[in-house]
Amino acid sequence: MMTVNKAVALRICQLLNEKHMSQYRLEQNSGLSHSRLGCIIKEKNKTVTLSTVMLIAQGFNMTLIEFLDSPFFDTNNLEIE
Repeated sequence: MMTVNKAVALRICQLLNEKHMSQYRLEQNSGLSHSRLGCIIKEKNKTVTLSTVMLIAQGFNMTLIEFLDSPFFDTNNLEIE
């Protein structure tokens, strides 16, 4: 079981690798600060809001549905808080 925060962090890292994108570029595209995105990736936040996930998806130039379309978000593997 993994937390939603961990799933978001893993998905971000996966997409950064797949799209050959730097964290800096994602920050610029999404409007998120370096510290905010860094805390998400390092799982220092207790919760990640839906609006933040929407900004991250926008930063990857994808819809929220596309961002969430990953085995990381399989509810059978997630610890829902």
